Amino acid sequence: MTAVFLGHSSSPLPAEEPACSGPQTVTLFRHAPLLLDCGRVLSDVRVAFHTYGEAREDATLVLHALTGDSAVHEWWPDFLGTGKPLDPSNDYVVCANVLGGCAGTTGAGELGGVPLTLRDMARVGRALLEHLGVRQVRVVGASMGGMLAYAWLLECPDLVERAVIIGAPARHSPWAIGLNTAARSAIRAAPGGEGLKVARQIAMLSYRSPESFSRTQAGERVPGVPAVTSYLHHQGEKLHARFCEQTYCALTAAMDAFQPTRADLNAVRVPVLVVGISSDVLYPAAEVRACAGELPRSEYWELDSIHGHDAFLMDPQDLPERVSEFLNR
Repeated sequence: MTAVFLGHSSSPLPAEEPACSGPQTVTLFRHAPLLLDCGRVLSDVRVAFHTYGEAREDATLVLHALTGDSAVHEWWPDFLGTGKPLDPSNDYVVCANVLGGCAGTTGAGELGGVPLTLRDMARVGRALLEHLGVRQVRVVGASMGGMLAYAWLLECPDLVERAVIIGAPARHSPWAIGLNTAARSAIRAAPGGEGLKVARQIAMLSYRSPESFSRTQAGERVPGVPAVTSYLHHQGEKLHARFCEQTYCALTAAMDAFQPTRADLNAVRVPVLVVGISSDVLYPAAEVRACAGELPRSEYWELDSIHGHDAFLMDPQDLPERVSEFLNR
């Protein structure tokens, strides 16, 4: 894994950070509770978020990935900044930590095991936009954020003007569910952190490709220890230091349970750019493209890279320009 991340690893800050407002925290659903898909109600939901640019009634909403957070300037320098797809000099950019996350928003541990859905997360995001006075959004999400973008298209069709979905299908395949099942099993078998480290190692294998590892993790960095072994141990330790195992289980379960039908997707009426990645073993390009085909007004573009799912971070190539062109139409 290289330095940048969208919920997959950490990065140094860019040399010049775009001016931001955050992290901020607001408590929503104080007067009218949030009804979850499971039937439970929540009141006083805390939401942590960042904004970039001058407040206005239209915005670009960024949806972070599984282990990401709302600080877009820290993890997406290729996309946030003057002249980039997320340009605070021309746009109002908003990103919030998801419900069930562990970066300031009401977390899974506080919810006592209540099951969450991606639609639940979208409803919390909608309430935040109402609080900020935003009436229309362009949605941009990658990986889990891309799946959450599908939930926004279904849950908030009156708010979404257009959407960009990067490296994500509309629904999890048995393969993706199986990987998450193994990760959650590791966490449950070894609670207290060791299982989360193993879960991260499992996930990291799916975020890259065999050729990517051959290029970046060959040989040994420590005598007698393969480079890929030390790399996976390092990634596990890093996630353990900053993340919550209850959040990991809750969010992956929500992703696995999100299974919109073809009819659901056929009802989406806004333009959507869907980006697949040629060597992605987590969400194969053919799977991502097939989901795009179920959207009436979609266009598909493929990032050609050896670096697997993480190519949108490690090797974006023309992706920022493609996204900018689509958002500015």
